[in-house]
This record gives sequence, structure tokens and C-alpha cells, in this order.
Amino acid sequence: MPDRDNRNTVRTITDLARIAGVSPGTVSRALAGKSLVNVQTREKIEALAREHGFRPNQMASGLRRQKTDVIGVVIPLGHDKRQQISDSFFMTLLGHLADELTREGYDLMLRRVVPDTDPDWLDRFIGSGMIDGVIVIGQSDQFDRIEDVADGYAPMVVWGNHSEGQHHCVVGTDNRLGGKLAAQRLIAAGATRLAFLGDTTAIEFAARLAGAQDIATRNGLPPILTLPTHLSPERASMEIARHVAEHSGSIDGIFAATDTLAALCLTELRSQGIAVPTDMKLVGFDDLPIARQTVPPLTTVRQDIAAGACGLVDLLLRRLAGETTESLVMPPELVLRETA
Repeated sequence: MPDRDNRNTVRTITDLARIAGVSPGTVSRALAGKSLVNVQTREKIEALAREHGFRPNQMASGLRRQKTDVIGVVIPLGHDKRQQISDSFFMTLLGHLADELTREGYDLMLRRVVPDTDPDWLDRFIGSGMIDGVIVIGQSDQFDRIEDVADGYAPMVVWGNHSEGQHHCVVGTDNRLGGKLAAQRLIAAGATRLAFLGDTTAIEFAARLAGAQDIATRNGLPPILTLPTHLSPERASMEIARHVAEHSGSIDGIFAATDTLAALCLTELRSQGIAVPTDMKLVGFDDLPIARQTVPPLTTVRQDIAAGACGLVDLLLRRLAGETTESLVMPPELVLRETA
């Protein structure tokens, strides 16, 4: 029998998970008898629960079965820990999500997480009892974590990139096709030595680069130069300045992973005396409001963020009602302005 002090240290599912060496979500599913947890792990957790006299809080379990009318929205920043929620893309999508959820009678609970310091970020959120379902904005470098949770938790929809055979339900743009459109425009504008501005550890950005590379290869051009760039403004500005100084003589077309990066790049090109589009062609991605406000206005690949927000909410509500839903992949659209 464990001593009383040791027993008192196991008061929550998180405490038990730490001792068992698994996630809180795994403990919760094991104690609920879910078949998704393998027999050996379930028996180990049940034995530890008996050893430490742990019983899940029945009142909390009851609350979890009740409707909270709150939808959790979580932004995992695994690939770029300094990125801010004030990023124009996040704010645009969050605004549309808030409108849609309010219209459906739900409140929104927002969380920004850094998975390196909180590896059980998704399990803890969905097991908190405070939300009816969850929308994850961006897969970041957390694809496997999201896939694992999706196996046992249905009311979750993710904004991100769809890959063949994945389990989690996604709403997002066909990023690979968007990359193809960007490269096609740069080449049509006369660029032959292309570069990609962004961090390709993010799944969506990697797909955009892959699509652009398909077109470059098809046109007999050299491999696209990857210029790794963070999304936090202070780091992005310094990194872009360095990239432009080092490579402007060897490239004549830049595909930026986002409009925000493209706008920062445009500023730096101007400061270094490089004319756009005469000396350098530039294409962004998203078609945020800033794309129409740059000088010159930014050529970009549009993803319909408003329609995406509607899709996220619609699919989540259908999943809350017990439906099995397919992912929604939206077509991108080239918006031709003056930078390419």
C-alpha cells in the first residue's frame, strides 16, 4: 500500500498521467474503458489508479457531459514560438469564426500554446470540461499529435492542409495548387530564378513550396531557393533583410509563404534599391487586406478565409450532432496586381 502522502499527490488525471508516463487524454480514455487505448496500457493505468486510490471526479465527469455552449479555438505554435496572435491572418480568421459561432449561439474560448512546453496541450483542452468541441488553427509541426487525438475525439475540426489518408477533419485551401499558381505567375512575368520565403516545417508552407517546385521543374528552371523565415515580425524583418542582401543578385522572383512576409519583403527590397516588379517579381499568399494596401499592390494567391470559417463551424456542429464528416478543401485563386 502506498503511504498517505504519496496517495495525496494523485488528485487529478494529470497527476496520474505523469506517473503512468502517458498523456492525460490517454488516462481519461483508459478509465472510461475506451477501446482506443491498448489493453496493456489500460490495465497499467487502472492498476495505478487503484494503487493510489484515485477516482475521477464524478461531478466533473457530469459537467463534461453537459453542454457548455463554448467552442475552444486553439493555435499551436510548434514551428514558430514567437509568432503572435495579432498576426493579420489569425485576426482575420478569428474575426470570421467569432461571427459564425456567435450566430450559432456559441461563445469562443481562445488559447495559444507552445507545444514544446506543453506536450499535452490538446488532451488537456478537450478534457477540461469547459468546451463542447474544438477548432485547431494550423497544424504547425503537430500533425501526429492531432492525428492521435482525432482517433478518440470526434468534435474537432482543423484549419490546415489535407493529406491523403489522414484521420482528422480539415478545412483549408489546396496549398499545393496555390503554390503552382504563384510559380506560374512569377514565370509568366519573366522570372527564371525563383526563391521561396518561409519556414517549411509548417505543413501548409511545405505544400505551397512543393507546388511551386512542380511548376519550376516542369519549366526546366533550377530548384527553388528556400529562404527560411520566421513569422514573428522582429525576426522576419531581420531575416528578410539578410536574405535580400545575400541573394538579390541571384534571384529575380520571390514567392512569399504569406502576405505578411511579402509586405515585409517589399519594404526591404525598396530599402535596398531593388525595384518591384522591374528587378524582382513578388507573389504572396492569403489575400489579406494588407495585400491591397502595399505600394505597389501585391499580387497574391487568395484563400477564402471567410468561407473557411463558415466551413469550420458547419463541420464542427455536424460532428457535435454525431455525423461523420469529410474534409473541405477549397480552391485557391490568383489575384493579379502589380508586383508580378
